[in-house]
Amino acid sequence: MKKLITVLIMLLPVCTMGQEKEVSVNNYPQDYFRNPQNIPILLAGNFGECRMGHFHSGIDIKTNGGENLPVYAAADGYIARIKLEKGGFGHAIYIMHPNGYTTLYAHLNDFIPELQKYVRKIQYQKEGWETDIPFTPTQFPVKKGQQIAWSGNTGASTAPHLHFEIRSTKTEHPLNPELFGLPIVDKLPPVPKEVAIYDLTRSIYEQVPQVHAVHKKGNVYVPAHDTILVDPTVSGIGINVDDYMNGSDNTLTFHTATWYLDDSVQGEVVLDNIGYDETRYMHAYADYKTKKDNGSWIQCLFRLPGNNLGHLYKNLNKVKGAFVITDNIAHEVKVEIKDAFNNSSTIKFHLISAGRSNPLYCNNLYKANKVNNFENPNVTFYLDDTNLYDDICFQFDKVADANSYSDRYKIHRTNVPIHHYFELNIKPNKPIPFDLRSKIVLVCNDGKSDDGKATKYDDKGWYTASVRSFGEYRLLADTTAPVIKPLQKTNNLSKASMIAFNITDATTSVKKFRGTIDGKWVCFEQHNDKFFYKFDEHCPKGKHELVLTATDENNNTQSLHYTFTR
Repeated sequence: MKKLITVLIMLLPVCTMGQEKEVSVNNYPQDYFRNPQNIPILLAGNFGECRMGHFHSGIDIKTNGGENLPVYAAADGYIARIKLEKGGFGHAIYIMHPNGYTTLYAHLNDFIPELQKYVRKIQYQKEGWETDIPFTPTQFPVKKGQQIAWSGNTGASTAPHLHFEIRSTKTEHPLNPELFGLPIVDKLPPVPKEVAIYDLTRSIYEQVPQVHAVHKKGNVYVPAHDTILVDPTVSGIGINVDDYMNGSDNTLTFHTATWYLDDSVQGEVVLDNIGYDETRYMHAYADYKTKKDNGSWIQCLFRLPGNNLGHLYKNLNKVKGAFVITDNIAHEVKVEIKDAFNNSSTIKFHLISAGRSNPLYCNNLYKANKVNNFENPNVTFYLDDTNLYDDICFQFDKVADANSYSDRYKIHRTNVPIHHYFELNIKPNKPIPFDLRSKIVLVCNDGKSDDGKATKYDDKGWYTASVRSFGEYRLLADTTAPVIKPLQKTNNLSKASMIAFNITDATTSVKKFRGTIDGKWVCFEQHNDKFFYKFDEHCPKGKHELVLTATDENNNTQSLHYTFTR
């Protein structure tokens, strides 16, 4: 009876606002939201996909490989927020709906004219392109199917598409849009590729899992050998699975996975509700080390000690989804995988344990769910009790570097993830001139490239920066200003729609940027290293003097004076 009362209370605001009656699956309204475009929904990505640093939080809808397709409100509501940023979602619109949900439309180009005009007015008032604007319910109400923008490729997008999310307005958690009855045609089952076996008597970061390719045999997927032998009595499995939909060749992810030992459920994972405050725990949900080493995401069907995504798991056994086998008998393992449209696939094999133990021994054990401190005469840092997902045998080494103001300090391995930022403190091993103290950067090398961050200096000689990864760190001086390069071949821009420049910084990043034409600020937009201004009423026909100023994290500044004719 209590459940019925709760449901009635939740539906009451919808009824009082005159909305259509909802039919729900998993308590989500069906057919309430429409396709946000006027072309069939074909997906380039879906909810819950593993991305470096996060789960994918919505669906990526294809735009026929191009830009500037009309984008429409998925339901009645009002535009509650517009955000423009150089990375992330780029140009984004948030619409709040009276049924308790908010939809997000991202990587857009321009908004509809009245909205674009309002946003531009705010940008010129604050003299800043990046902006985050809240709206009241009466400013920009919208009807279902009303155009709000054009699709694009802004922000962190790498190809034209529309990123679309449905969120709970109350919690702000993105939910799985595929569960809301959108017109998506998907009759294709997931395709398992690999199964991985882990020794759960030791850390996931201190082993190489057994990885077995699987192939379809009859109605199930199996490894080359039906029976897999493992050493320990406690094992865990992971799966590498691609899903597909009709009409698209892009790989997607599954919705649910349920695993069994001798037909007894050991656990289930359901990808349908993941908040931005918890999305980085994807590094604990999947095998980050194998991804960094070999390039494939293996999703773990067990829960690591430092994994706080408890709500994604259902019916976990007492050992957090692991298999406990102590009798030297082959036991059947079965994994049922389903997408959001109930297309399913099954993996089957047998597992037998040799009963051997492989405990983790090391001289410098850093434990998950514990505080871990490191103190060295020239390096210190502190990891709180949420920073590690599993135990590690911590490694530290140093290499002399005549070209730096410190040694190169190798702080563990880059294939072990860190959950959030921590303060890394390094002392130089050679004198730093007073006038360079404000120019010192902490440079991290991940084995592929350098990435520098400005530091803070204290009177005890420490240089500090916030970092979020293990790697090789050293101190350098940065006195080089950003480089500004014109992208147009001529100064005669009478037929051009914009003016653009490439601005890069060799050591850190461009922290500040300003562009003026004839002494007045104009709205330059940034996309990666490209800064561009689309000509408008602030730049009439004629000859003009453009001044660009770019400043990096260490306040090294470069200016460019550029004369052009429009």
